[in-house]
Amino acid sequence: MSDLLASAYPWIKSLHIMAVISWMAGLFYFPRLLVNHVERVDPTGLLNETYQNMEMKLFKVIMQPAMIATWIFGLCLVFTPGIVDWSMWWPWVKAVSVIAMTIFHEWLGKRRKDFVNGSNKLTGRQYRLMNEVPTLLMVLIVVSVVVKF
Repeated sequence: MSDLLASAYPWIKSLHIMAVISWMAGLFYFPRLLVNHVERVDPTGLLNETYQNMEMKLFKVIMQPAMIATWIFGLCLVFTPGIVDWSMWWPWVKAVSVIAMTIFHEWLGKRRKDFVNGSNKLTGRQYRLMNEVPTLLMVLIVVSVVVKF
């Protein structure tokens, strides 16, 4: 199995990077969509249904598969011999950051359901603040992987 992972390494890494880009695009855009939803949409109008449909498609059709692919290809990279040195700090920082990103992803999914149920309690400002979470985690992940401290 490790020989297969080693020979497929460039392909796995490429697929991992593409999945990460797709997931991050969704994580950056989804909170902005929620800001506009809470600030500009009447909860009883047709536009509310339109936003809910856009949010559902972004989350379920793009973000969810991209997150799963990121995890699958990322774990393949972890199990490829010679790629990760667990005696260093960087893989631990990346692992914790990716877990935090996944928790944030699930949190966004719950907020989407709040809009569906008509129970959203957060303001546009709160969603704007939450929009910074993926940026901070991305910085930690990229710096840890590239610098390898």
